[in-house]
Amino acid sequence: MNTSQKPVEFGKIVETIPNGPGAAAILAAGIGCAAIGVLAFASELSPGLRGLLNFYNPVGPLSGKTTVTIIVWLVAWYGLSRIWQRETVNMRAVNVAALVLLGIGFLLTFPPFWYLFV
Repeated sequence: MNTSQKPVEFGKIVETIPNGPGAAAILAAGIGCAAIGVLAFASELSPGLRGLLNFYNPVGPLSGKTTVTIIVWLVAWYGLSRIWQRETVNMRAVNVAALVLLGIGFLLTFPPFWYLFV
């Protein structure tokens, strides 16, 4: 698979389309997945953090975990999209990083994994 950008012709002008904004969205999604995993794991280990994340009593700390995760995801997406706005980045590296972050988030949301540390 060739990871280089192919030129797109519009009339006689040859232009390269940057993939940075798309890469920013993919990596930000991975960051958001890792964030919810870290918050879920940390709130199980720390009763103080669990109480701090309780934004709405009927829902409990889940309300804070998801709210903070959405904020982290949006800030990561905005920041990365501004940095990579006109860039062509290595999509293979971005995809691998996003999958690793997804795996971390997935692992840290499992109670059997928490019990190894509690």
